Amino acid sequence: MENNICKHVAVIPDGNRRWAKKRGLLPWIGHQEGAKTLTKLLEKALEMDLQCFTVWCASWDNLTKRSEQEVSFLLKIFDEFFRKALDNKQIHENEVRVNFLGRWREIFPKATQEIMEKIIEKTGNYNKHFLTVMVAYNGTDEMEDCVKKIAEQYKEGKISKIDGGVIKQNLWSKNLPPVDLIIRTGSGEDPHNSAGFMMWDSAYSQLYFTDITFPDFGPEKLEEAINDFNDRERRKGA
Repeated sequence: MENNICKHVAVIPDGNRRWAKKRGLLPWIGHQEGAKTLTKLLEKALEMDLQCFTVWCASWDNLTKRSEQEVSFLLKIFDEFFRKALDNKQIHENEVRVNFLGRWREIFPKATQEIMEKIIEKTGNYNKHFLTVMVAYNGTDEMEDCVKKIAEQYKEGKISKIDGGVIKQNLWSKNLPPVDLIIRTGSGEDPHNSAGFMMWDSAYSQLYFTDITFPDFGPEKLEEAINDFNDRERRKGA
């Protein structure tokens, strides 16, 4: 049995559209409120001295299968959020390295991509805290890309065997530690995973499901979830 020290939390922020529908609002208003909640959670994560905070803001499916109007609004919210993050004092004072995982370069507007690249460059030397934003991300895409890279390396004679270390080094998340706790909001009666979220890094993750939709999942709820994790026993199959 291991002592619980939560180093890496991953959040799947579900329920923005249901939050809006319940209030008779357009779906993208829920996304807008969700962005405000995310800002508060990031502040709380720093206050709790959490080492790694990962948030899955949008899957590839979210950005390719929803209405053009909703996707357009989502992309606008991302652009505004990232522009604020670029010069966010807390990010730089707390030495937060920011990275983006997913196929965002294939779908985001050029201007937004440039902001994201600037954030990566500007925070690239920080090592105290790590914020990973997943956008246009599907875990199945990550694993497919990993397998293709390994197959090519093996074909070229760059590797002679395939083990866990080789797999990890070919993942998009190669620089991240395993996920300790996955929080999924807005679970309702259907708590589930989606699109193979961080398949390799979540092998021993603890799960925390809540009915609370993301816009209402405030900083105190994040603290409750982490405290709940700290009270659990982690046997990892032993």
